[in-house]
Amino acid sequence: MKVTILGSGTSTGVPRLGGEDGKADWGLCDPNEPKNRRTRVAILLESDAGARILVDTPTDLRQQLLDNDIHRLDAVFWTHDHADHCHGIDDLRPLRYGRAGPIPGFADSETVRRLRQRFGYVFAGQYGYPTLIQLDNLDTLRLCEGFRVDHCQMPHGGMESTGYRFDCDGKSVCYTTDFNAITRDIEDLCYRADLLIVDCLRREPHPTHAHLAMSLELIERCRVGHAVLTHLDKSMDYATLVAEMPDNVTVGYDGLVIAP
Repeated sequence: MKVTILGSGTSTGVPRLGGEDGKADWGLCDPNEPKNRRTRVAILLESDAGARILVDTPTDLRQQLLDNDIHRLDAVFWTHDHADHCHGIDDLRPLRYGRAGPIPGFADSETVRRLRQRFGYVFAGQYGYPTLIQLDNLDTLRLCEGFRVDHCQMPHGGMESTGYRFDCDGKSVCYTTDFNAITRDIEDLCYRADLLIVDCLRREPHPTHAHLAMSLELIERCRVGHAVLTHLDKSMDYATLVAEMPDNVTVGYDGLVIAP
């Protein structure tokens, strides 16, 4: 199994629009380091058998799929319905072409409700266009395309986000983005995972996201084999972070491919 970090940035990406004098705002990030250029977060999992699972459909999805030469998906999962995690959903339309049926999609019940409300045509078809995605609730899902799937709900400010654990080919990958407190459910989900991809917005505490100390605490508590930091904002310079990380923690960047 391998995982591709399609996007590693926060909701505004890096650099951020609207900097001084009309220039891009890189914050503390070195603009000369390509790994500081971050699109909105998403990952792709691929099994040894070639099954591909996408987690989230961010605003930058089309370019992410092109950059990583991805032209086929077997299933899509969503963590929640915030814009940076779902507003690229229409970019899945060409991947529906040539399929016998819609792409399977999964999310928790509240996210299912909100996605259906916002993107009805995607899940029901419209004006002669076919249904793009068959959207179902996670509650009864245990297996998907050869992956065992476990999940839990995580606090994300005034709402919740879904954390995932995917087991396949004898390895386990956990994806916990957009959470602001470590709960027992999160610990149980991620315990002794081979790979944990974890929210790490900035150094200072944040009301809806994990900060660096919280991310490192979760990694240590769960005794994971390896971890990747993601959802990084413009204050998180790649080279600076790399110099500070223990051996089992990688600073994520767009296009990173890692095997657990």
